[in-house]
Amino acid sequence: MSRNAPTTVPDELAVSRTSAVSLTGVSKSFPLSRGREVTALSELDLSVGEGEFVAVVGPSGCGKSTVLRMVAGLDEPTTGSVAVEGRRPRELAKSHRLGVAFQEHALLPWSSVRNNVALPYRLAGRPVDSARVDELVELVGLKGFENARPRQLSGGMRQRVAIARALVLGPDVLLLDEPFGALDAVTRRRMNRELARIWAEQRITTILVTHDVDEALFLADRVVVMTGRPGRVRHVHDVTFARPREAEITRTPEFHDAVDLLTGLLDAESVPA
Repeated sequence: MSRNAPTTVPDELAVSRTSAVSLTGVSKSFPLSRGREVTALSELDLSVGEGEFVAVVGPSGCGKSTVLRMVAGLDEPTTGSVAVEGRRPRELAKSHRLGVAFQEHALLPWSSVRNNVALPYRLAGRPVDSARVDELVELVGLKGFENARPRQLSGGMRQRVAIARALVLGPDVLLLDEPFGALDAVTRRRMNRELARIWAEQRITTILVTHDVDEALFLADRVVVMTGRPGRVRHVHDVTFARPREAEITRTPEFHDAVDLLTGLLDAESVPA
């Protein structure tokens, strides 16, 4: 293992910032047939600071999405604890303070862009704040498409609607699970720039799960590299590129060096024992 790849996150890392999200000693097992089970995560520790953007990368099956689901309150750890702002994730989910966007945008096909963005208000039993909806439609670059149906939009535009919907209730934490994974490379790079712009305006605590190292480095303040299953934190990389970040940063030697480092760690984890 590389000397630059610690197997645990140092304790001082967790206390160096006000934690918005913390996972402590988290393990997660899933039952299989005939009494067997698979351990997806083992003794995972992770802390995300308030207003921080953290990207999580790792080999397939290492439990990245499981981490996100536990922070979203959709799964419970087998052992260990998960806290968001010092509370159980389900408490914040019930009060609609967690925003979630997955690879499958899950838009209502019969509803307009505006109505899809406004949906969380209706689910929460709140009156729709039309000004807030219009503000977010404009923020994600869809002004003029308010009345379009999902089938009339490109894949990237549909993902913008999903992100606007995740932001509409002003969540404290934004959770993104491969939101651009189904897009072509050109559209994905464009959406990365859009997400960087949106995040810069909102400054919401964000966790992004991705397979794309370039995407992680372009967007995040820190990149967490996980081991193969059972997933643990292998390496935490501080991203020092200044914000705002433009596409040109991805062509610098420093960016390529960081890509090589993280890709090397991932390649090492993907080799069968």
